[in-house]
Amino acid sequence: MVMGNYRVCYCFIRKFKATQPDPPADVISAFNKYSGDGIRMTADQLRRFLEDNHGGDDADLLSDAERIVDQIVSKRKLLERSISRRSLSLEDFHDFLFSTELNPPIRSQVHQDMTAPLSHYFIYTGHNSYLTGNQLSSSSSVKPIIKALKRGVRVIELDLWPNSSKDDIHVLHGRTLTSPVNLMECLKAIKEYAFVASPYPVIITFEDHLTPDLQAKVAKMVTETFGSMLFSPESDNLEELPTPENLKNRILISTKPPKECVEAEDVKRNSSQKRQVFYVDDGDDAWSEDVSSKSGSDCSDQDVETEDLLKGNKPSSSPVYKKLIAIHAGKPKKGLKDALKVEKDKVRRLSLAEQALEKAAENHGQDVVRFTEKNILRIYPKGTRITSSNYKPLICWLHGAQMVAFNMQGYGRSLWLMHGMFRANGNCGYVKKPDFLMSKNEVFDPKAKLPPKTSLKVKVYMGDGWHLDFKKSHFDKYSPPDFYTRVGIAGASVDNVMKRTKIKDDSWTPVWNEEFTFPLAVPELALLRIEVHDSNVSEKDTFAGQLCLPVSELRPGIRAIPLCNRKGDQYASARLLMRFEFI
Repeated sequence: MVMGNYRVCYCFIRKFKATQPDPPADVISAFNKYSGDGIRMTADQLRRFLEDNHGGDDADLLSDAERIVDQIVSKRKLLERSISRRSLSLEDFHDFLFSTELNPPIRSQVHQDMTAPLSHYFIYTGHNSYLTGNQLSSSSSVKPIIKALKRGVRVIELDLWPNSSKDDIHVLHGRTLTSPVNLMECLKAIKEYAFVASPYPVIITFEDHLTPDLQAKVAKMVTETFGSMLFSPESDNLEELPTPENLKNRILISTKPPKECVEAEDVKRNSSQKRQVFYVDDGDDAWSEDVSSKSGSDCSDQDVETEDLLKGNKPSSSPVYKKLIAIHAGKPKKGLKDALKVEKDKVRRLSLAEQALEKAAENHGQDVVRFTEKNILRIYPKGTRITSSNYKPLICWLHGAQMVAFNMQGYGRSLWLMHGMFRANGNCGYVKKPDFLMSKNEVFDPKAKLPPKTSLKVKVYMGDGWHLDFKKSHFDKYSPPDFYTRVGIAGASVDNVMKRTKIKDDSWTPVWNEEFTFPLAVPELALLRIEVHDSNVSEKDTFAGQLCLPVSELRPGIRAIPLCNRKGDQYASARLLMRFEFI
């Protein structure tokens, strides 16, 4: 029971009746139907309920119905266990359905085909993975790298710069006040934590600002650190990318080959003539937008490099460094249309800033999709996101971009969507792209107006657990919280919508019993958004939990929904009881 006394002043206490709500009517009806006598439900009867209501996706639960009953029964008092033996009461049945461990909304196992080329997958990708905070003055550390790998991130970005004495390599955000971290520390951390959350390959993208001598030193450090874990292709140019299955427990390096540095002079001349830069290779500080509208040296990293080249300081290539590169980041010499050309005999990676992707989507949408069928497209945040905020990822995924690089140390709704996408496929960091993005017969048109393929019906029953995760006065000083739930879809523009329940006043265990229906034109890329807030009349509503889930992975039936904090970490107890149905 939740305590119901709140002190308003020294002499006055408000008392609220603490009640435990009954199970929802749908839960009671299901229990009565499958238990036979409406009193006890055996393991066999539970198995039949799962078969009829939770579909074929619950093969693991069907085979473990007895284990579920035993686990629920084991929580009872000794006397109750001896009386009821191996069967469930209505309360037990409700506890099972409301258990995020026993009745989660999506599967926790890898279940997709992992034998297609890497270009066939969305890959969990970090941006400036070493930064602990903002992009201008925060510290560089191995801690955010480790945290990202533990969460399942598969692409780690490191910016490589010479140290002050030019004899070693630092990792930091160049031309800023960010403090450095030693490259070897980063490599050792990656080696130790790369496969804690997932056995599938980790890709390290280098943004390289080094001399050939230091490139050779990087090559030695990488080779000695990773040893046989390192994947190095036999030829300079791969005709097709390898598969996640074949690359299990392997490390890949992706950056531009050293010879690309020499070609930067051509890029500088082209950009000065056209006054427009549509693409960037690996210099994330370069801005993929009309530079004539900006003052100062926005293309700082790329311009520093090209200025050195124009002075005659052309570096020779480092063969040993070049040999490490598994995925080449090619540099187009013309415009975006040329950059998106698909070459028959090799694959490559192209990097675009978020605003460049928006322009590409507007003018060359199908070319982008065609490019990503074979090659890797990486999108990264624009340079003005100094607080480490993020952008909307759906437009990137709708165009087939595999590496949608995010500031994992940030927070906010965009990052929640990223977390939601990669909860799919057992949280392994690789999510198979839908078939329509890989069709060789007809290239998908992201601008096409599509009719609904299906509809998702969502029912929000109730919530519980906040009183265990928060202090009594966290939401309201003088009364229990007034919770409401927002439910909606993030996906194709035609599918985007948010709805909300009514406010449930003064209750730590709110009961809503409200149902919503969402027509879906592109269910393959839709994410279910769930947020809970405490309503406040005189100030901003208080956040009380969130979760994003891939619609394509939702298990039908009544499910327990765990809630997370703003950073995406799961609360110990706060959860919702909901039902999903595809119609």
